Amino acid sequence: MKIQGTSYQALQSWIEEMTELCSPESVRWCDGSQTEWDELTQLLCEQGTFTPLNPEKRPNSFLARSEASDVARVEEKTFICTKRPDEAGPTNKWADPTEMRELLLTKFSGSMAGRTMYVIPFCMGPLESPLAKIGIQVTDSPYVVVNTRIMAHMGSHILKRLEDETSGVLPKKRDGHAQFIKCLHSVGAPLSPGENDVPWPCNDEKYITHFVDTREIMSYGSGYGGNALLGKKCLALRIASNIAREHRWMAEHMLILGLHAPDGSTTYVTAAFPSACGKTNLAMLVPPKTYADKGWKTSIVGDDIAWLWPHNDGKLHAINPETGFFGVAPGTCWETNSIAMESMRENTIFTNVALTDDGDVWWEGLTAEPPAHLIDWTGKDWTPDCGRPAAHANSRFTAPAAQCPTIDPNWQSPEGVPIDGVIFGGRRATTMPLVYQAFNWGHGVYVGATMGSEMTAAAAGTIGKVRRDPMAMLPFCGYNMGAYFGHWLEMQRYLTHLPRFFHVNWFRKTEDGKFMWPGFSENIRVLEWIVKRCQGGAAGHETQIGWIPDYENFNIEGLENFTREDFEKVMRFDRREWRTELVSQGELFIDLYDHLPKELVFQRELLAARLV
Repeated sequence: MKIQGTSYQALQSWIEEMTELCSPESVRWCDGSQTEWDELTQLLCEQGTFTPLNPEKRPNSFLARSEASDVARVEEKTFICTKRPDEAGPTNKWADPTEMRELLLTKFSGSMAGRTMYVIPFCMGPLESPLAKIGIQVTDSPYVVVNTRIMAHMGSHILKRLEDETSGVLPKKRDGHAQFIKCLHSVGAPLSPGENDVPWPCNDEKYITHFVDTREIMSYGSGYGGNALLGKKCLALRIASNIAREHRWMAEHMLILGLHAPDGSTTYVTAAFPSACGKTNLAMLVPPKTYADKGWKTSIVGDDIAWLWPHNDGKLHAINPETGFFGVAPGTCWETNSIAMESMRENTIFTNVALTDDGDVWWEGLTAEPPAHLIDWTGKDWTPDCGRPAAHANSRFTAPAAQCPTIDPNWQSPEGVPIDGVIFGGRRATTMPLVYQAFNWGHGVYVGATMGSEMTAAAAGTIGKVRRDPMAMLPFCGYNMGAYFGHWLEMQRYLTHLPRFFHVNWFRKTEDGKFMWPGFSENIRVLEWIVKRCQGGAAGHETQIGWIPDYENFNIEGLENFTREDFEKVMRFDRREWRTELVSQGELFIDLYDHLPKELVFQRELLAARLV
């Protein structure tokens, strides 16, 4: 089959090679147009993958249901392929690149037979940004095409930019070269004759692989977003973290939030949280009335990933490499996150949620009372007393970020936004105060490297055990975590105006199991203290673990039933608990010891000395 699509010969040759390997029935170069969206969403409806939603309630929106075996990331089948195992590190699954490539070539051989091969030119980050990365994803999934159109800059203008850079019409900007990142994806060979036409094709065997040296991604067998939208976690974090280390920038699993004070100043912060710790709610925080009336506002640059680099002004600047939200649906509602609800009113793809009788969507936590009847995420009739959830726990919505009512005016600025604060946090019932500030950059890196959440599983011995998730990057760092910590420490050398580091914990509990802090929109009170600390406008007192706000410098005006005694409890520092914490923090360091920077060992020793 002669494939004609681009004047860029290296790309043309690769597409011809992939066509020969995968044996598709046809090849389509995606242009990202509305016409293409309409054609592919109609095709997905005809195939049974999509159900169109009520156009009056959810204009231009669709529901997809996946196979029960393909509903989440498959960490046990996610590989980092490097020459030596220690380059990937003990927290990643390593594979030999030569052996893995040979295995995958057999899997991809003929995998697209009877299907269309879609060629998707896309760009992560604003196209004019010095950090922007162009990728070309080859896939046999139209679901991936329409989701990529929401989540990244995508289409013929990206291909044109790549062609112009390689031909010399435009200068090469991105890390000194115009190489595109090769992203190969297939839902996998049919499991039995005729299964090309099933609504959600996938394969029992799944491989999500990252070839670090050649900047290639190959994903086989899964159609789920985190495994199939290769621009997201695969490129924007695992591959990008390797590129960032080589070129003195950082690819992080962080939100980017703008805080606009009544005096007209704006402070931008990034924040990293493990799953189930309120990351999306914080990114889309709406100030309570007492704050809004005074002029406080928030804006969102990104809710999931941040690329940061030392700017010419001496500060860290950050861009959001994505253009959409791939959010978890359950628990999202008007009371907890009205901004997310507004963002998904239209032009949204819902995956594995329930369908209402009037053609809308529903999931657990959306309303106080469930509907009397639904079609659940597996396509079966559902009633409140049937004994099973209506929506999958990892059900998702894919919504354009441009629809967000609080999107920051600079969210697509090539220069990014200047970062004054870096926030880490986890879900801790004890030990961790509501907020504290690290002493300096090295101490801040230590705080991020040791953050984690208490496990709530009922398995014996796991309740209360802290699962460490350094910088929320444990599943997403594309190289050895010890070297990753070293890169964080080194970045200080390239900055003259350092951001302040903070740790927050919205989840501290009383002895009877009640949350001490109201959370949600009231978290603006913590952010106000953080903003003032970044600007040098608030006092605090020094403790062994860091700087903590005084009651007099923390705003609780209008916060009902929250006394000074409550404040002291939620801020309480207990030396005995922290000694136990110190022992726990050392467990991950033992695994990473060969690559662990001595600076973090020294930080741990300093903390131990302060706790004596």
